[in-house]
Amino acid sequence: MIAHALHRSSWSLVALAAAAVLAGCEDGTTLGPTERPAISASRGVDLGGCDEIGVPEGSKLVLHAYAEGVQVYQWDGGAWAFRGPSAKLYADAAGTGTVGIHYGGPTWESNSGSLVVATLNTPCERGPADIPWLRLDAVRSEGPGIFHRVAFIQRVNTVGGRAPTAPGSVGEVRNVPYTAEYFFYRAP
Repeated sequence: MIAHALHRSSWSLVALAAAAVLAGCEDGTTLGPTERPAISASRGVDLGGCDEIGVPEGSKLVLHAYAEGVQVYQWDGGAWAFRGPSAKLYADAAGTGTVGIHYGGPTWESNSGSLVVATLNTPCERGPADIPWLRLDAVRSEGPGIFHRVAFIQRVNTVGGRAPTAPGSVGEVRNVPYTAEYFFYRAP
């Protein structure tokens, strides 16, 4: 049907793609932000040698987001203490389509209001310049929305974000820019 419509009109490829998304499934349901098909974790993420941050077999990938923001550090007189992240989450690497925010907790909150709070499970050091890749386990999620029932989170492909190397003044706060990709999974 779509091919016939394309042939009989001058629709652009973009219009064709939009029509396909709006058409959704054969049963009449459409794909929206909380109705995207789940993808098996085994199809997924290049862990770059950090196999220890893998998620359990059968976990379902529900969101792949790109983060751009800062890691916040405060000088306590002897070291830079980590205070938390502050970042926006985007739908693509170009930074278009803001889908949520990431802040202390660590917490990820979608534009629709769902959120997930996690705790560190396993880090994987990738070098001295970039913050580690991580696997985090959810301790709480609220919905409805994309973060409802999220159980595992991976942070990969990090750039920047390490604590400053030079000392600061007591109480001084530094915001260190970073980017990363986050993968959010539901349990098998």
